[in-house]
Amino acid sequence: MLSYLLSLIFVIPLCFMKKNYWLVQNTLFLISFLFIVNNFYCNYFMSISYYFGSDVISYGLILLSLWICSLMLMASESVYRTSNFFNMFLFLILMLLIFLFLTFSSMSLFMFYLFFESSLIPTLLLILGWGYQPERLQAGIYLLFYTLLASLPLLVGIFYLMNFSFSLSIYLLKDQSIFYDLFYLCMIFAFLVKMPMFLVHLWLPKAHVEAPVSGSMILAGVLLKLGGYGLLRVYPFIMLSGMINNFIWVSISLVGGVLVSLICLRQMDLKALIAYSSVAHMGIVLAGLMTLTMWGISGSYTLMIAHGLCSSGLFCLANISYERMGSRSLLINKGLLNFMPSLSLWWFLLCSSNMAAPPTLNLLGEVCLLNSIVSWSWVTMITLSLLSFFSAAYTLYLYAYSQHGKLLSGFYSSSMGFSREYLLLFLHWFPLNLLIMKAEPCILWL
Repeated sequence: MLSYLLSLIFVIPLCFMKKNYWLVQNTLFLISFLFIVNNFYCNYFMSISYYFGSDVISYGLILLSLWICSLMLMASESVYRTSNFFNMFLFLILMLLIFLFLTFSSMSLFMFYLFFESSLIPTLLLILGWGYQPERLQAGIYLLFYTLLASLPLLVGIFYLMNFSFSLSIYLLKDQSIFYDLFYLCMIFAFLVKMPMFLVHLWLPKAHVEAPVSGSMILAGVLLKLGGYGLLRVYPFIMLSGMINNFIWVSISLVGGVLVSLICLRQMDLKALIAYSSVAHMGIVLAGLMTLTMWGISGSYTLMIAHGLCSSGLFCLANISYERMGSRSLLINKGLLNFMPSLSLWWFLLCSSNMAAPPTLNLLGEVCLLNSIVSWSWVTMITLSLLSFFSAAYTLYLYAYSQHGKLLSGFYSSSMGFSREYLLLFLHWFPLNLLIMKAEPCILWL
């Protein structure tokens, strides 16, 4: 793991040289491919250095981080084109990637906490520095306070754990069993806010709407997955409390998912719609994970990977429209089928992935999650059927409203995408549909 970390650190000087934007991006792709080739699929930690190691969960999420960060640079070409402090921009993305890499590969809970919190700083600077509207300051404060307020109890919980079991190694802790409700709440609350669970989700749409495209991509693609990853790591030693108290979180997530889907149906802002759909998807991931069944835990991991690629791709599409139209409103982004016909295919492919149509990885994740939640309690069928229906409804609403209708008269008659944009969308969509051919690492790692 240390070799990858060093290779990322050695890319930092490249950020500050002139005209090295694409070199940095290609280097990140190279590191991603090396990481793919060196795959070590195992359900226990491997390639261990002093504090770092990787198992299947870490492997998938580190790979997702590397991939999304490479694509972020491809999507943010306008920062380079307009010379909008792109050296600093590259540096921030690279620092964020290093923090994410360290978070996912930490074997000590305290190190995990440290890097989990550190990843907040580059994200905040991305939103404040390259965001679009003046409200980005408020969005940044929301992001900071929600996450930090919930994370302090986690730190206290980690110190209590150290006192209780004299170890903070994730690998050694999984045989412990601590039955203490306050400790249980401390350990999971930070992750619930990060997911985000309904009721503590308000920071997410705000942050997404104000963030630049790269900020939205990393938020939807990787930062929401930190919550799920944390829960997968801490549940082994709070299993007993979980079995008693988890029904609360499952109910909030499922009902919240339905309500958020209804909120999606009245959004006029492209980015806000995609951001709220993320909350609905994470709701079902959380509910499945909380059932603590094998189906649920495997399915939540699968859907986290799938949602990371799919949601990130949708944000890229919204940004491509925004760059042409100068607005994210659905009232203006109408009739794109006439305006950018070649992009309508990508809208269709990514929207269908968002609906969990076959053959995407989303379908596999959702089937596993539906299985686990219904087997946990048959009453959940009501909310799940509504969730599935509205999920399809708001995705169709997004597609139909943006592609059909009359084009606004103030625009050119047609506008093609750049090959860079098609490649960007292809690199989101292709892994999403390819991974279902090799689903064993996603499902059979427990």
